[in-house]
Amino acid sequence: MDPPRNRFFPMDRLFWWIRQTLLVAGGCFFLFFGVHILIAAYRLNDPFDFVMTFFASNLIILISAVLVLGFILRMIKMYKDRGEEVV
Repeated sequence: MDPPRNRFFPMDRLFWWIRQTLLVAGGCFFLFFGVHILIAAYRLNDPFDFVMTFFASNLIILISAVLVLGFILRMIKMYKDRGEEVV
């Protein structure tokens, strides 16, 4: 008999936490990378290059910050629901 698909088993739960932690770490990397590009944009002399780099870095920062926030909120929700088993 197959186990229910929506139930987390201990190894699945461990791999889920590892995956979420890696996703948060990747998002933080791109967040800091975007901040680094933003700082570097102010050293550019050409106005066109500055504007393009400035907006690109802001887009990287925005997307990675939203992803990190979403992953962390998902981890918080899972941590709060850890005692409740889904059958």
